[in-house]
Amino acid sequence: MGFLDSVFKRNSELESLFDLDLLYDSSTRSYLKKLALETCINFIGRTISQCEFRIIKDKKRIRNEWDYLLNVRPNTDQSAAEFWQQFIYRLIYDNEVLVIMSDENQLLIADSFDRDEYAVYPDIFRNVTVKDYSFKRSFRMDEVIYMTYNNEKLSQFMDGMFEDYSDLFARMLETQKLSNQIRGIVSIDAQQSLDEEQQTKLQKFIDRLFTSFKKSAIALVPKLKGFDYTETNKGDNNGRSVEELAKLKRDLTNDVANILGIPNSLIHGDMSEYETAIKAYIKFCIRPIIKKIRDELIAKIIDKADYMRGMKIEIYGVTEMNPLEVANAVDKLRASGTYNGNEIRIKLGDEPVDNPVLEEYVLTKNYESADTSEKGGETNNA
Repeated sequence: MGFLDSVFKRNSELESLFDLDLLYDSSTRSYLKKLALETCINFIGRTISQCEFRIIKDKKRIRNEWDYLLNVRPNTDQSAAEFWQQFIYRLIYDNEVLVIMSDENQLLIADSFDRDEYAVYPDIFRNVTVKDYSFKRSFRMDEVIYMTYNNEKLSQFMDGMFEDYSDLFARMLETQKLSNQIRGIVSIDAQQSLDEEQQTKLQKFIDRLFTSFKKSAIALVPKLKGFDYTETNKGDNNGRSVEELAKLKRDLTNDVANILGIPNSLIHGDMSEYETAIKAYIKFCIRPIIKKIRDELIAKIIDKADYMRGMKIEIYGVTEMNPLEVANAVDKLRASGTYNGNEIRIKLGDEPVDNPVLEEYVLTKNYESADTSEKGGETNNA
């Protein structure tokens, strides 16, 4: 039956079917990296996009052009939410983000740029490109909003780990395909002589046979004299499941979330530990980013003289507590005289109001000093 060797070698599907050659190239599976990064970075971006930026002087909010740019429309093509979500994506994925002010007073996020660093002079940004437009002028550090996230690009840092994960995922995927493969034996009467024309016909018949198995839910095998097909494997997966592939993708996302400070239960929507996870997320992931943004905006928008006179920028909308959830604590803070009404409003994310009552510090009897209250029987004894 030496002629069968040539038949099998000419049919790549038969070769794989009979496990004569199972060498598979592990693909890069770049979508695994994209999936994990997009999931985690966009999670943070959606959070920051809810922020409200307030320029405050003498405990009152100032409504000026910067307030409009930061909260409503930074440029003609983006809303504030879209702008800050893209801002965070660039900051984390590229490890840096550059925002310039155009001649029309629009805030634009640069797609690419070159940075010239100096020791005692402001750094210079050249070849700044936004979309398809490249600015001919250069920008000094004190003219732009520029932030870095960490010491290394997240994408470059994760390349080694993603390569290992992609190799493992590719092997598991190919194993899963093989474990669900339907295999069979084709028997040919050796007494028949097969010339080249008959071999060609046999080859076409076998190709159609396996094509029907791949493309149709029901495939019928004709019974021919001297040709028998016997199925030996009906797709038993030997206990394997696609859940293993899903678990691998979940583990990969968990690793990226851990680096960024996002609790794993939160990124996967697990509500059993929601309260604890959201507090950890705000404290260890969002607060540091908000502080970086606030420090950079203060340095570039408010000059030193105004800052020394009390002008500042505060960011609200994410880190504040829900007033309904902390009503009892608010009552105690007010009744103990620790905070006045407007100070509590600020802590809850609300603006102070012009009400003299809210500027007063209240101390209820429950919090009065023992020296100021009359003790029972002392007056009568006197």
